Amino acid sequence: MKDSGKPEKAHNQTGKAFKAMSLVSAVGIDLAAFTLGGYFLGAWLDNKWNNSGLGVALGVLLGVLLGILSVIFIIKAVMEESDG
Repeated sequence: MKDSGKPEKAHNQTGKAFKAMSLVSAVGIDLAAFTLGGYFLGAWLDNKWNNSGLGVALGVLLGVLLGILSVIFIIKAVMEESDG
């Protein structure tokens, strides 16, 4: 008797769902980590330079920009992997 292939198809769909969840998690964690890192770097610079928030603003901006670049690289890698 032939197998209907349903268990294999269900396993493939589950794998795709986990891959999508991991991608979304990686994007969120990267953005949060870079933004927090930028905040702490900016707070440290503010403390060192006796500034009133300029370091924090620049640090958060830098963190967000680096987070966006990281997300672009993650998505590019996933897209290349899915192409074959």
